[in-house]
Amino acid sequence: MKRHSAQLAHDAPVLPWLGANFWSRTGGPLMWRTYDPAVVREELAVLRDHGLNMTRSFFYWPDFHPEPGRIDDELCERFADFLDAHTELGMGTVPTFIVGHMSGENWDPAWRGGRDLYEDVWMVGRQAWFVHSMTRRFKDHPAVTGWLITNEMPGYGRVHQLDPPSSDVVTAWAQTMCHAVRAAGATQPVSLGDGAWGIEVTGRDNGFSLRETAEYVDFVGPHVYRSDTDRVRQHYRAAFECELASVTGLPVVLEEFGLSTDTVSAEAAAIYYRQTLHNSLLGGATGWMAWNNTDYDALWEQPPYDHHPFEMHFGITDGQGAPKPPLRELAAFAEILEATDFARCRRTDADAALVVPAFLERGYPYSRPADRPLIFTSLHQGYVAARAADLPVAPAREADGLPGTARLYLLPSTRQFTTRTRRELERRARDGATVYLSFCSGEHPVTRGPWFDGLDALFGVEHQLTYGVAEPIEDDVLEMTFTENFGGIEAGRTLTFRVAGNEDSRAYLPVVPRGARVIATDAHGRPALLCHTTGRGRTVLATYPLEHMAARSARVNPEQTHLLYAALAEVAGVSRPVTVDSPHVAADTLEHEDGRRFVWLVSQSDEELTVRPESAGPLRELRGGDAVDTVTLAPFGVRVLELGPRREES
Repeated sequence: MKRHSAQLAHDAPVLPWLGANFWSRTGGPLMWRTYDPAVVREELAVLRDHGLNMTRSFFYWPDFHPEPGRIDDELCERFADFLDAHTELGMGTVPTFIVGHMSGENWDPAWRGGRDLYEDVWMVGRQAWFVHSMTRRFKDHPAVTGWLITNEMPGYGRVHQLDPPSSDVVTAWAQTMCHAVRAAGATQPVSLGDGAWGIEVTGRDNGFSLRETAEYVDFVGPHVYRSDTDRVRQHYRAAFECELASVTGLPVVLEEFGLSTDTVSAEAAAIYYRQTLHNSLLGGATGWMAWNNTDYDALWEQPPYDHHPFEMHFGITDGQGAPKPPLRELAAFAEILEATDFARCRRTDADAALVVPAFLERGYPYSRPADRPLIFTSLHQGYVAARAADLPVAPAREADGLPGTARLYLLPSTRQFTTRTRRELERRARDGATVYLSFCSGEHPVTRGPWFDGLDALFGVEHQLTYGVAEPIEDDVLEMTFTENFGGIEAGRTLTFRVAGNEDSRAYLPVVPRGARVIATDAHGRPALLCHTTGRGRTVLATYPLEHMAARSARVNPEQTHLLYAALAEVAGVSRPVTVDSPHVAADTLEHEDGRRFVWLVSQSDEELTVRPESAGPLRELRGGDAVDTVTLAPFGVRVLELGPRREES
C-alpha cells in the first residue's frame, strides 16, 4: 500500500516549510500597533540562522478591519515591511486572515455585534471582502508562500462548540473564503487554519470536514496539543493525527505544535520537539510550523497573558530573542531535511493496513458519538505498537472501501464495521492476506459485544456470549501463553498485558474453536489467540481487547502487543526493511527519487541504548559515510542513516 507522502511544490526556495507561528515580542497579537522593524528583523534572523525558512503570520482582525468597509492602511504598510524583512532573509510567510482567536482568548471587531460568522449572510460577506482585499494587496509579494483563512475557527466561530455548525454550512463558508483568495488572483496554496479537529481525524463533529472542504484547499494543517497519560503515545500523537489527516490525499503540514516551558522542563521540551518532528515526518507530515517564535515576558499585563500566563512561554526563543532548546532541535531537524534532500523523498510502501472503521467519521443511525473515542484511542495505541514492531502501516479507511491491498490487516480492539467490510475482509483473507482482530465489547452497556455479523464463520469459532452481560476480565494482568510457534514467538512463551477498561470494556470473548487453531491460552486455559486458515490466507482473533486495555493504561508503553504484531508480520510475509531487537527503538525508511534509501531510528528510552539493526542492505552514515553496524542512541534520541542496496542487489 502507498503511504501518504504528498508535498507542496510551488515555491522551492522555502520548501519544505519549516518555520514558526510568528508574533513579535514587542506586542504579541497587538504587534502591529507597536511594530518595530528592527526587532522583527532581529527575530527573523535568529530563526533563519537556525535553519527555518518561513513563518506563519497573522492579520489581527479587530485592528486590520476596524470598520465593515475599511481596512487600516497604516497597518498594511507595516505588514508590507514585515514581508520585505522576509525577502531580505530569503524567507517566506503564510498570512492568516480571520484572526479573532489566539492563545486562550477571542477578540471581535467592534462592529461584529454578535452576528454568526457562518450563517449571517452579511457577516460572511464582510469576511470574504476582507480576505479578497488583503489578498489583492499582498498576492504579488515574493515573501507570500501560502494563505490561511483563519486561526482555529472552531474555537472562535462558535465558542467551545456548544452549538457546532453543520458541515454543509461550514463547507459553504470555506468555499466562499477560498474563492475570495482565488478571485483576487492569488496562486499560492491556501488552507483553512481550522486545526484539522473535525470528524475524520478526531471523531468529533465540529462542522469542519476534511472530505467536504478538500475541493477548495491545497493542504491540510493539523494543530496538535492534546495530552496523554503515556509518554510514548504522546510522542506519536502528532504523527498519528497526520496519518488520519491524509484522508483526502492532500499534503499534510503540521501547522501548529509546541509547548509552554512553564509546564515542562527545558530537557523535556527538547525531547518533545525532537520526537514530534521526526515521528510526524515518518507519519506523513511534509511541513512544520512551531508554536511559536518567541516568549512574551514584557507583556505580562496584556491579554491573553495576564490570565493565561503560561501562554507567555511557548516560544522557541526567549523574551530577549535567545534560542531555547526547541529551536536547537528545529535546527538539527533542518540539517536532516537538507542531508536527505527530503523534498524529493517519499515514505516506503507498506504491506500492512491499519483499518479505520467508518464509525469514526460517519453518523450511522443509532450509532453513538460516544463510541468514537474508543475507536480513536485503540487505533492510536495500535499505531504505537506497530511502531515498536518496526512495522510500516498505512491507514485503510473503511469509508473508502478499504482502498489498496495489503498482506496484513490490523483491526485493533474493533467492535464496529459494516457488512460490506466483513465480506471484503473475508475475501482478502481467502486471496492470501492475514486479517487480525482483537475483540472489544465497547465502553457502553447498550448492545455490548461485536457490531458486525458472522464473527464465528470469519474466525472459525463459536462464541459463547450471553445477551447483555459482559464476560469480565477478573485478572489484573493477562497472561497469554503460546501453545505453538507463531511467527517469531516460540511455543511456551508467555506474553503479559496490563488489564484496564470500565465495566463494559474490561471483558473478553469466550469461544470454542470450530476450525480455528488455538495459538495461545490465558491463565485459565481459555483461548486467547486463534488462527483460522481461510483460502490462501488466514484470520487471527485475539479474545481480549489488547490495544484498548493499553490505551486506557497510564505509562504502559512499550507493552507487549508489539511482539504479537511482529509475529503477525512474519506470518503474513510483510516486508520490514529495518528491524531493531528493542521495543524502545522504532525503525522506518524513506526513499529518494534517485533510488537512495534513508533509515530513521527513534528511541523511546530514557536511557542511552546501543542497538544492532537488522536491515535489507548495509547501513552507513549520511552523505556516503562510514559503514554502521551498531548504533548508540541518546535518551529519546534519533539517528538517520543511509540504507545501501538490498543485499541481493549488491
